[in-house]
Amino acid sequence: MASLIDNDSHRTEIFDSLPYYDNDLEQNPTLRGKVERELAREPKPPQTLHPRVPPAIELFKDKPGLAAELARVEAHQPLAPLDTIRYQLPAPTSTPGTDEEWQQALNNAQSQLEHQRIRHTNLALLQTYGPNAWRIHNYLLEATAKQAETALEELKQRTTDVNRERKNSQTRIGNQLTSLENKWTELISSILQIEMANVALDAEVDRLNKKEAELASM
Repeated sequence: MASLIDNDSHRTEIFDSLPYYDNDLEQNPTLRGKVERELAREPKPPQTLHPRVPPAIELFKDKPGLAAELARVEAHQPLAPLDTIRYQLPAPTSTPGTDEEWQQALNNAQSQLEHQRIRHTNLALLQTYGPNAWRIHNYLLEATAKQAETALEELKQRTTDVNRERKNSQTRIGNQLTSLENKWTELISSILQIEMANVALDAEVDRLNKKEAELASM
């Protein structure tokens, strides 16, 4: 926990908690229950995010098809089965078929033939240019993954350095506090000893004064 003190000339931050150094809970087990009860009395954290937290990124805002597919995956819905009717060549249902039915069947057959021709062309283009395109794509993906891994390692290292620095700083400050506390205890003990010696001296002075008065009266 940290508190801030505002002055006209400067702004000082005072830390009253050293989690890497304080071990009061281990030394006094009864304190843990008191801490838990105190934490239970604390207000609940706010439901809204901190103002500095950026808003959530809306994926595929301009692509409703991909947005719908993402929603389906998030909802764990199964993928819709492929529509195989479009790949069939149905004949006219009536016997003999009418000219209109035969024309529809012919148009469907021509569409299927054109579709197969386009598929053949695409497969030929993929066989010619696909390997290099995939190699380049995989190279870019690997480069992006390495950049992300490097950034992650740097962030982990920075986090480790910050925690190490915090621990070293709190340990150093804790040792200073322990030294000051020991000095304070020694000074208090010395003051008590001096006060006890003063009381003894006062008693001795009173005894000597009484003895002197007794001798003077004789």
